[in-house]
Amino acid sequence: MEAVVKDTLELEEISLEGYDKVYKVEDASVGLKAIICLHNLTLGPALGGIRIQPYETFEEALYDVKRLAMGMTYKSAVSRSRWGGGKSVIMADPKFKTEEQLRAFGRAIDRLGGTYIGAEDVGCSPKDVKVISKETKYVVGLESEKSSGNPSCFTAWGVYRGIQAALQKVYGSKSVAGKVVAIQGVGSVGTFLADMLFWNGAKLILSDVASEKAERLAKQYGAKFCSPEEIFSQECDVLAPCALGGVINPLTIDKLNCKIVAGAANNQLLSEFDGETLREKGILYAPDFVINAGGLINVSSELNPEGYNPVEVRAKIDGIYQYLLSIFEEAERSECSTDKAARTIGDHLIANKIGLRDQDPCFHHCTV
Repeated sequence: MEAVVKDTLELEEISLEGYDKVYKVEDASVGLKAIICLHNLTLGPALGGIRIQPYETFEEALYDVKRLAMGMTYKSAVSRSRWGGGKSVIMADPKFKTEEQLRAFGRAIDRLGGTYIGAEDVGCSPKDVKVISKETKYVVGLESEKSSGNPSCFTAWGVYRGIQAALQKVYGSKSVAGKVVAIQGVGSVGTFLADMLFWNGAKLILSDVASEKAERLAKQYGAKFCSPEEIFSQECDVLAPCALGGVINPLTIDKLNCKIVAGAANNQLLSEFDGETLREKGILYAPDFVINAGGLINVSSELNPEGYNPVEVRAKIDGIYQYLLSIFEEAERSECSTDKAARTIGDHLIANKIGLRDQDPCFHHCTV
């Protein structure tokens, strides 16, 4: 007789003003503690990454996932990706995550019946998503024939196009040749971005907490290497934050020696007031949820009825260039920060249900 395994997974709904659904997820039998945060489901199911990070407290994790989920709402709306906004976090050191934890989290996603679709993020690789997919179909970005795989290079391409838009606005030319770009964080996206910039003639300054990797890349690209503490004060045309959020804040803004802030990190501004401070200092900011939408656009494509098409994805990501130029113009007209202008556009699109999802997502990887 087969033994009955007790399901110890618990989902507790948390009521938070301004958020559609928030769930505290726990499975004591495997040491899982997580949060799934669905900010806004007006335009469709929420699609957003699964971040694995060793938060010290539940409150710290909740603060982070709330900001990330809200960013996904605006990212999807402004990029016309036709999704709601959501994100999840698993409270664990990614170096010590277990298959049992990942599979338990997959069961949590599955219980939500498709209102949340997960993907890779900081600390969560496509291989981890593959493990999660053993328990649910509601994931994207798997390394399989019918999936889109790691979206990092597509995110980087969108950031590159966004940097071009900012250069066009500030200098009257989109060319990166001869321009100095300081990249803060050379993880997967930052490395792809450095490569694109180098081969198109930019001069690079590189920094990362993993100093050995940053120094190695600096040598490869003939770039300047500097410490994480020094990166914000470097004289450059563009500062590209490509690590974690909150790095543009009152302390770092005072150090900035650039004309443009345009990078891949989520939630680069610590608060909305920092966007206004950048405007007052004459520094053009490319709102992060617009410039880094390439990854979302990429994984979205695999859920279309016709399946994943990287050529079509590239063409859509190219649209980030024009989206940003329009946001820069709107901020100028309204005499407000670019961050506020972008959010105002997003609010308009959501309130009027422009970009409402009119078809169910197709999970082609389930047929592999």
